[in-house]
Amino acid sequence: MLKLKLEARPVASRLWVYASPVLALLITVIIGVALFAFLGKDPVRALQIFFWEPVKSSYALGELMVKATPLLIIALGLAVCFRSNVWNIGAEGQYVIGAIAATGVALMADKGSSGAIVVAVLIAGVVGGMAWAGITALLRDRFNANEILVSLMLVYVAIQLLSYLVFGPWKDPLGYNFPQTKTFEAVARVPRLMDGSRMNIGLVLGLVGVVAVWIFLFRTRAGFAQLVGGQAPAAARYAGFSGRRSLWVALLISGGAAGLAGGLEVAGPIGQLTPYIPVGYGFAAIIVAFVGRLHPVGIVLSAILMSMFYIGGELAQSRLGLPKSITGVFQGLLLFTLLACDTLVAYRIKLQRSA
Repeated sequence: MLKLKLEARPVASRLWVYASPVLALLITVIIGVALFAFLGKDPVRALQIFFWEPVKSSYALGELMVKATPLLIIALGLAVCFRSNVWNIGAEGQYVIGAIAATGVALMADKGSSGAIVVAVLIAGVVGGMAWAGITALLRDRFNANEILVSLMLVYVAIQLLSYLVFGPWKDPLGYNFPQTKTFEAVARVPRLMDGSRMNIGLVLGLVGVVAVWIFLFRTRAGFAQLVGGQAPAAARYAGFSGRRSLWVALLISGGAAGLAGGLEVAGPIGQLTPYIPVGYGFAAIIVAFVGRLHPVGIVLSAILMSMFYIGGELAQSRLGLPKSITGVFQGLLLFTLLACDTLVAYRIKLQRSA
């Protein structure tokens, strides 16, 4: 009788480092097809909605980039964190606070304001995200608090603060009692890249961020210190690299990136602050970062894939009558299949004849 056995590899497989995400995606698609068939939906039509509709036209591609931009920016910051062995799980809260801070500046604008105020709006978003992540860094640094729990709990504090503002002092008096701020003035909105599309300069900033993070991680001494501190803390201490500095750098970069994404979201496609700003980008970006192998280039591809899941999930609701949770199902499937496939990086599967 034959049975499967996992055998440890002498050296981690470079092939499976890159093939594992591809296999995980393939398994996710296969499970998705079975799920659609079980629900009585046409699997071919469902796959078309998830993987063809988001790219079939220039407008659809623009919407895909609108979804991919915040995922890309947040995931780049998280990649720095995770490579530094700092586990920031609260990027969603930093994204929300960045949106709030950016809104605070945008609401000061009027029709006579200079167009340069949009720069202040985005800087406010970055500072807001960094400040929120700084709370986690401070508690970890001074009191050795667990950054996973602290950053995660701060997400719910940020959402409560958001609700207070849009239901209270920032509520638009002319908004027919809807919980939202007034629409930002045109000068406080980020410019679009082309007419007829909601793509804006956030996409450009995200691509610049890809280059900046790659240079920081792989071509600077500070980035090398972050990598060594994450992979070999004892070696980092021996080399004189500061663990405290690594903690603060990782969390401030990650928080600033999430805050920038929040600022771009309210000053870009939405144009106002609403209670629906937290849509899970901060949590989905964790999956994006790991599917992209914590590498800036890989994160670009995984952000596009994840935005397909978002758009496909929205279209599946309206065209196939599937529940809203279908997007989360695909995100979870991709994460768990990736974790399973990553076993092949360190182990090989062998067939063994049982006694």
